[in-house]
Amino acid sequence: MATTSPRPVPPPAPDPIRAWFRFLRLHRRVSAAIAAELKALGLSIPQFDVISTLSEQEGLTQQDLAERLYVTKGNVSGLIDRLVEAGLVERRPIPGDRRSHALHLTPPGRDLARSGMAAQSAYVTRTLGSLPPGDVAELERVVMAWRAAARADEAARA
Repeated sequence: MATTSPRPVPPPAPDPIRAWFRFLRLHRRVSAAIAAELKALGLSIPQFDVISTLSEQEGLTQQDLAERLYVTKGNVSGLIDRLVEAGLVERRPIPGDRRSHALHLTPPGRDLARSGMAAQSAYVTRTLGSLPPGDVAELERVVMAWRAAARADEAARA
């Protein structure tokens, strides 16, 4: 009696919805982990977003900052108010513009931004950095392609 070997079962077709949900769950997990690291420093994620952005480019207006963070100017305004009260950010007048102010980190704000970035970097190194370099390169390639598709979709809908 001859036996035939079973045919290999092909892998299932990629499912973008399944990948999307996995991506969302991963985002929630890493956001919670980073939030816990930042909370230990006395920062929320939105506060860290503001001071880390200002550490890259000081002198932004609230409008500039809102555009960079993809939030409303109203959201940024309350954050800036709290960061000013905490002595981490200061508003400076812009010559010739009585309506806007340039945002700058104070020395304690700069120190806290560095500490937050170090905590974030350590987490990324422990997690994403533990993957093989080829996987990280492939992830970056996929993320950049997804970003391009999202931008094209946004432009097509505008």
